[in-house]
Amino acid sequence: MKSSQHETTEWSDSVTLTVSDNEPRPVLTVSPSWLSPGASVTLNCEVEHPSAGWSFYWYKAVPDLSEKSSSYELLPDGSGTAQDSYIIHGQTHTAGYVCRAGRGDPEYHTDHSQPKFVWSADVHSAASLTVSPDRVQHFTSDSVSLTCEGNFPEWRVRKFSEDGRLSDCRRMTGSTCDINTSKSDTAVYWCESGSGEFSSAVNITVQNDGNGPILVSPVHPVTEGASVSLTCSLRTQKILSNVFFYYNDKLIQNDPRGELKISAVSKSDEGFYKCQYSGRESAQSWMSVKVAVSTPESSSFPLLMIFRLILGFMFIFLPLLFCCRRSKGDLCVYETVRRCENTENGPAEGDFTNVTSVIQLKVIRKTRKSSPAADAAVYSEVTSGSSLSQ
Repeated sequence: MKSSQHETTEWSDSVTLTVSDNEPRPVLTVSPSWLSPGASVTLNCEVEHPSAGWSFYWYKAVPDLSEKSSSYELLPDGSGTAQDSYIIHGQTHTAGYVCRAGRGDPEYHTDHSQPKFVWSADVHSAASLTVSPDRVQHFTSDSVSLTCEGNFPEWRVRKFSEDGRLSDCRRMTGSTCDINTSKSDTAVYWCESGSGEFSSAVNITVQNDGNGPILVSPVHPVTEGASVSLTCSLRTQKILSNVFFYYNDKLIQNDPRGELKISAVSKSDEGFYKCQYSGRESAQSWMSVKVAVSTPESSSFPLLMIFRLILGFMFIFLPLLFCCRRSKGDLCVYETVRRCENTENGPAEGDFTNVTSVIQLKVIRKTRKSSPAADAAVYSEVTSGSSLSQ
């Protein structure tokens, strides 16, 4: 007989369920942030609960100046990958990337990640950024101009600050961004065109210590084999003596002239440099060295010379060979020849002028015996004249 009574347990602890309309946003990381031309770049897309069966989508950020934002283009084979990483091979220039994730059936997608950038300092022809004054480090309240160069009608200068904020230049006039520097202007800068081109990127460092020195070093990479001079400067003057220079935090020179000069830069000179004066140090700046690439003109020069020599040989000797084959008697070669005749009966007056050289031709005939006059004659030291003397 079953009992009609039933037992109940105690109440469980309460939980709070929150439903949000906001889509989760993955976090994208790129490695390396600064690259050497042609290097590989690895993208990683991080989401909450990574074991939940996410698929990943990878995009290139394309500047959209009209909307003051970017559009996204799917990367090759970048749709719905099972791996949360994506490798880009042969990266050569500055670019921006985003990712997002999806799961379920039908698939639910997260929002796009914030764009992350990989920067190249190497200048290329399509778009470039110049800095005036042409140095990495600046004092506070300096006037600095960043100018975008290239055959594009629209530009914007972008800034990635030390705190990770991405922003546009506030004072843009045409293709030039003007900055009155403050500590917050320490950042990476680059240009984006209305056609989607990225320029090379540059570092700008603002010295916050008004009494401290700055290192004067090149903004763009130095070509291998070139010379470069690094100096130390105060706000009011260039320092001429008693300067200590450091390379990767190691003292390399105490130069009484206040200058560190490298006559022929090599890849081993790439690294961080800083200077010290009267116990105060500048910030350190990275000096990049790029490999010298021979131009097509210089690399093809030997082949071009050989080709020209062959052509010259053909133009000079082929007509002579043709004349040899047509001649029936003595063969005379002259600078100016109006008519070739057998010299057996003597040349006509005025037939030849400016005689410069003679080729001896030995003719062997098997069918008949030639007369002595018809044999090949040798002339030497023949000078110019209206006719040949017998």
